Amino acid sequence: MKKSKFSFLLILTLVFSLILSACSGGDNKAGDEKPEDGEGTTGETANVPQELRMLDSSAIPTMDSVLAEGSTSFTYINNVGEGLYRLDQNHKPVPALADGEPQISDDNLVYTFKLIDSKWSNGEPVTAHDFVFAWQRAIDPKTASPYGPYMMGGKIKGAEAITEAGAAGKPYDVTTLGVKAIDDKTLEVTLEKPIAYWQDLFAFPTFYPQNQKFVEEKGEAFASNAENLLYNGPFVMETWESTDAEEWVLTKNPNYHNADQVKLEKITVNVVKDSNSAVNAFEAGETDMTGLLSSDLVPAYEGDERMLSWMEATVFWIKMNQKNEALANVNIRKAIAMGFNKEDLAASILNNGSVAANYFVPKDFVTLDGEDFREKHGDLIEFNAEEAKKYWETGLKELGVDKLELRYLGGDTEAAKKTDAYIKNQLETNLPGLTINLESVPFAVRLERDNAMDYDLQFAGWGPDYGNALSFTDLWITDGGSNRMGYSNEKYDQLIKDAQGKLATDEKAQWEAQQEAERIMLEEDAGLAPVYQRAANILLNPNVKGLAIYNYGPDYSFQWVTIEGEE
Repeated sequence: MKKSKFSFLLILTLVFSLILSACSGGDNKAGDEKPEDGEGTTGETANVPQELRMLDSSAIPTMDSVLAEGSTSFTYINNVGEGLYRLDQNHKPVPALADGEPQISDDNLVYTFKLIDSKWSNGEPVTAHDFVFAWQRAIDPKTASPYGPYMMGGKIKGAEAITEAGAAGKPYDVTTLGVKAIDDKTLEVTLEKPIAYWQDLFAFPTFYPQNQKFVEEKGEAFASNAENLLYNGPFVMETWESTDAEEWVLTKNPNYHNADQVKLEKITVNVVKDSNSAVNAFEAGETDMTGLLSSDLVPAYEGDERMLSWMEATVFWIKMNQKNEALANVNIRKAIAMGFNKEDLAASILNNGSVAANYFVPKDFVTLDGEDFREKHGDLIEFNAEEAKKYWETGLKELGVDKLELRYLGGDTEAAKKTDAYIKNQLETNLPGLTINLESVPFAVRLERDNAMDYDLQFAGWGPDYGNALSFTDLWITDGGSNRMGYSNEKYDQLIKDAQGKLATDEKAQWEAQQEAERIMLEEDAGLAPVYQRAANILLNPNVKGLAIYNYGPDYSFQWVTIEGEE
């Protein structure tokens, strides 16, 4: 989801924000220069209840770190769990359960970590064996982890071979994965090849530990509710009944090794999908923070210090399932990708600072020697109704039909329905003979159907998982864990393989390979239909200080939040 998904981390001095990227306060517009980082604890907190009330737009799909794949899950898992590293207040990965930096072999492939003393919420120690168990579980094809193969494949030694064997129905051995417990406090990790962003990797929730005894005792009930989970992070789930829960409560974890840093005692989260209802709750003093505001509400809060606006490193697009015969046709894909006015969508429908995206690697995400990744190719696939119609007619002729009917899988939130209805209208207007059937479903259902490739067109988005363009470019390799739309191009695959392998330590060459891969995927193949890069707006109680917001991986951390009294 984190997505973004996708800008730097801010610890706000006056306010905080939500979702995947850095933010700017007051009446700043998305994309404006952002305020300086700060600790955000200038007021008095004595005698002020350290309780945060907040709204989220969706339920939590899963709290199992091995099965999680969306930003909502990753965010809460990040706040109740911890791995070898975690992102700090300055958006830097720092040792967490790792006792300082690891010992690294001369070839940069073998990492030996010593672990600090830490406990699970049941009082048992966190050990190196917990990491081994969790990582092996994540890569085991029987587990069907959506992120295990994606995050480990080509990175952790043996991961790719295990995944390939499982997919082919051949025998495999998860113990061949490059992770080993030398003893309770020593973990050895072997990489497939040198990785520049290894610290970001080991801060990601997929690499968190799990207690084998607890997981196996719980069986299918594991992670089904708060009682069937263990915690080793700043907070614990006090209440969370299931993936359908409309409310959940986090409380401070007294067993956390850095518990003295955590001031917040309680976080109550309620699911509110309707933006108007969220604003009404905020104005009535029933919540400290709304979810994202719908575009019709943004103008009313222009200049209001309580509204925060920021650009995310998150890009939304339309996935085209190329298992569908029609969508396997490049001319049909080009017609769809060019057939809707994304500039008008961003300006009139979203109206929140989001910008049209003619790319899938976002702007203002990564730079090299002061140059943004986007500067070389810029826009790769733009709206052009006339060209779209030409491609459409050619594609229909090649298919031997004069009309097409496609299922469009979208979200069930207010904002999602508006966006999907607009795109449906645009495509049906600009591509004669096209009928689109909208299917609006909850986020968890959309994830299930994406995994099963049960759609024709799907509106989706992505926020980066680590601070490298590879977090976007390696999504579309053939049979990649997050591809799930049947896109395949040998030249693309080779460029990304080179970027991850022989070019991994040559940043300029790695960039150029990825930039060419993006050009091929969009300009030549129209493998994806980019829509927009998201800006976000929320309402926030100014008494809430110090939330850390990340532009990749989990959206934010509550670890340093305080609630201050009225000035």
